[in-house]
Amino acid sequence: MVDFTIDELISVCISRQVVDGEVLAQGINTPLVMAGFILAQCTHAPDVRFASAIGQGLCQDWASPGISRIEQLWLDKALIHVGFATAAADLLPKYNPKEFFRPAQVDALGNFNNVAFGRDYQHPRMRLPGTGGIPDVTTYSSHVYLYVPRHSRVTFVEQVDFISGLGHVPQRKRGSGPLYLVSDLGQFDWANGRMRLVTYHPGVTIERIQKKTGFELEIASDVHETLPPTAEEIRLLREKIDPRGVRKLEILGGSARKELLRDILQHEDVL
Repeated sequence: MVDFTIDELISVCISRQVVDGEVLAQGINTPLVMAGFILAQCTHAPDVRFASAIGQGLCQDWASPGISRIEQLWLDKALIHVGFATAAADLLPKYNPKEFFRPAQVDALGNFNNVAFGRDYQHPRMRLPGTGGIPDVTTYSSHVYLYVPRHSRVTFVEQVDFISGLGHVPQRKRGSGPLYLVSDLGQFDWANGRMRLVTYHPGVTIERIQKKTGFELEIASDVHETLPPTAEEIRLLREKIDPRGVRKLEILGGSARKELLRDILQHEDVL
């Protein structure tokens, strides 16, 4: 059996959701997702295109995840640049790109929150990074996907404090709620409009996943263990796509994260 880490498994799961020929929307700081998107292009989906939030550009080629110069890398590779208004109003509705968002909170219906913790908007417990284009995209898109690097009851809640991403709700007029979510514990969908466990990662039990989720999960009748990465997928991630391990920054915390940050920046000749 191939040895792999949880960040590699998440990126591989993301890669396997990609269909050849799709337009893939790239967020500002989502190295786990970008590693998965690039892996897809390097394996089964050579004809995907990347819609980069950096400079609102459309890219055919890819750049390895990084920190200090990632904007330059993607700007240099863009086939075309458009303004944010054109991207949001004209291009996104037409191409309906697939995009993975990282929610701070998500409920059973797939509503998610990136605004703040605490329901008093003027005095929140914690202000979050903000919604970006999430409210614009999730109200009409049918290609909304989610990922959660650390599965816990802090993120999976009975009721989100604010709704910035629209889920499977009766008042929806266009698009759909999220179709898929991968966490460090398993993979989920919303086949019946409510979050459903479809696979559990190697070494993880269904009971553990439910214990770390703040609402009752549906369980697929054919729930099974997640298919592990192949040796080639691991080789590509480690040697070609992300040799510095930038994707791990979304998994690590504390001193381990600081050490990796320093290592990456020293490699990029910043320190």
